[in-house]
Amino acid sequence: MIVCQQDTAVVILSYNGWKWHELFLPLIVAEAHSGYDVIVVDNASTDDTLQRLQDAYPAVQTLQIQMNRGFAHGYSEALKHIQAKYYILLSSDFEVTEGWYPPLVKAMQLYPNLAACQPKIRYWRERELFEYAGAGGGFMDKYGYLFCRGRIFFDIEKDDHQYDDDIEVFWASGGCLMVRADLYHKVGGLDPEFYAHMEEVDLCWRLKNAGYKIGYIGGSTVFHVGGSVISYGSPQKLYYNFRNNLILLLKNERASKLIWLFPFRMCLDGVAGIRLLLTGKPKETATIMKAHFHFYGALGKWLARRREIKKLIHHRNTSGIYRHSIVWNYFIRGKKKFPELDWKPDPLRES
Repeated sequence: MIVCQQDTAVVILSYNGWKWHELFLPLIVAEAHSGYDVIVVDNASTDDTLQRLQDAYPAVQTLQIQMNRGFAHGYSEALKHIQAKYYILLSSDFEVTEGWYPPLVKAMQLYPNLAACQPKIRYWRERELFEYAGAGGGFMDKYGYLFCRGRIFFDIEKDDHQYDDDIEVFWASGGCLMVRADLYHKVGGLDPEFYAHMEEVDLCWRLKNAGYKIGYIGGSTVFHVGGSVISYGSPQKLYYNFRNNLILLLKNERASKLIWLFPFRMCLDGVAGIRLLLTGKPKETATIMKAHFHFYGALGKWLARRREIKKLIHHRNTSGIYRHSIVWNYFIRGKKKFPELDWKPDPLRES
């Protein structure tokens, strides 16, 4: 068991990640004086990353996972062995900035009902742009489709300080996620079955169903390389996008809504598959079919997970759910940027 000396454990999951540590660890370690311990979890690397870390950064504590079963499993196992008041789950391909930590911990201290939060996430390669996975905070529409402030489907905004506020969101990015350790464990932590996509949305939804808030803190900025776990646009990404979204809905949504939502989503997924087939992408269509077959094949397991977490539902917090269709607004009405949705998220307030 690693018992942190400071309130926060910044936990970095690493797989053959020395190139990222060499780039990004120096500033992470330099900023640790502001209130956190740094722990690197080696997720069964096949190279000498762990030894190089221990040689170059003796002050950084390390844990080792013996078998790599994905991003969510790595964190799920590691956090069982780390004792702290707060966790920050920080992917190895993230670059922090000077002063990135104090705004996050200040928000957690100011809002007792805030279970988790994220900073502003910008793209490492084109630094004026928001980054795909998290951007200015995560939301979900009425049909279960996920999007961000600063990124809706394929359109990514430039950061002109339009999202420097503190707001309540539906989900916070797992790439840089600050969460209260006691609440993380209370709701069951990250679900290893998600592997490496939407696992943070599932965690945030369980926290919100227990009555807590999820936040975006615009006074903190980090940069994300992106695509280092699963490449954007890859068949693997497509598979988890479709399969995990179905798991996400089945585990967390109200039964009364699932009755009509699931058949509707089946139709939309079918339309997506047919469209890919007609545009000369049969492999992508097969990937969607595979995702559905695997979801149905393990339906009993997902229903059991739903029953497990049902007892944790206290007061569903629905802030951050867009009450319209993001698909309709983006593809049919041409609303490509968040301000065009004519919808404002709730500001963070004390409960």
